[in-house]
Amino acid sequence: MILCGLVLLVSGSVLVHATHNPALDTAWEDWKSTHQKGYFGLGEEDIRRTIWEKNMQLIEAHNQEYELGIHTYELGMNHLGDMTTEEVVATMTGFRPDMEEEINSTFVPDSKVAPSSIDYRAKGYVTPVKNQGSCGSCWAFSAAGALEGQLRKQGKTLVDLSPQNLVDCVGQDTGCNGGWMIYAFDYIRRKGIATEKAYPYTGRDERCRHDSSMNGASCRGYRNVKKGNEKMLKLALSQIGPISVAINVQSSFHFYKKGIYNDRRCNPKRLTHAVVAVGYTPGYWIVKNSWGTRWGAKGYIYIKKGRNVCGIANMASYPVV
Repeated sequence: MILCGLVLLVSGSVLVHATHNPALDTAWEDWKSTHQKGYFGLGEEDIRRTIWEKNMQLIEAHNQEYELGIHTYELGMNHLGDMTTEEVVATMTGFRPDMEEEINSTFVPDSKVAPSSIDYRAKGYVTPVKNQGSCGSCWAFSAAGALEGQLRKQGKTLVDLSPQNLVDCVGQDTGCNGGWMIYAFDYIRRKGIATEKAYPYTGRDERCRHDSSMNGASCRGYRNVKKGNEKMLKLALSQIGPISVAINVQSSFHFYKKGIYNDRRCNPKRLTHAVVAVGYTPGYWIVKNSWGTRWGAKGYIYIKKGRNVCGIANMASYPVV
């Protein structure tokens, strides 16, 4: 597995027999139990414990500043605690756009007026939060999530669609090594997409076994939202439904717990992770992630509006149904 290989990469910079803080022994054991963590020998556990303690220090330092009003969001330890930032990016993101792709189809709003807030979760247009695991399949979850919401908005039944179908079958993307939502939408236009029940998620690259009898949805193509334009993203969300977006993620994102996320270190020009925008308020975007409900605000993050934080408006798209 990818993660096992990365253990070797980090071991050179982490002392195998590091001195750990004994005051954290109980917290470490509780965390391992909560997240069902097991390691191959004391050497690997020493490495993971050292990484975990460093992440604890990062979280505690940030939260002390949060209490002082320096930050607008709080961090919290979660199931990613024994992973380095590099490992999380390598195994749990996966947005890989083809920058040479020519894009001609752009969203044109029916009206320039949008409600001040909208939350498609409250409308029943959003399926439960999923967990992509150690597979760079965020793009597949993002594409499936955008289509699920639009189908429901058109009066059809809300159904979980299959990211694994896309991981295995979209030839222009590279499965667990990453991909781009518009290639997924194009595949769905040509072949349709299976339901999650018919083609369940495994979190690894497998042989494509999709056939039309599995299909739960299709689309007629896709459109893009004008790059970098948050006003257009707001209009698209209000008029279309949930929208696939890409963002840059930092270590603070990995441990986000609550509040309005606004990390100024985010590089809007280096988009690494695909998610689904499922609504907004006057102050923030409501974003569904695919790292499980133990991450963030039960699987969601609220990203500040108005500054194109983390490049959220730089590469938004949606399927046409």
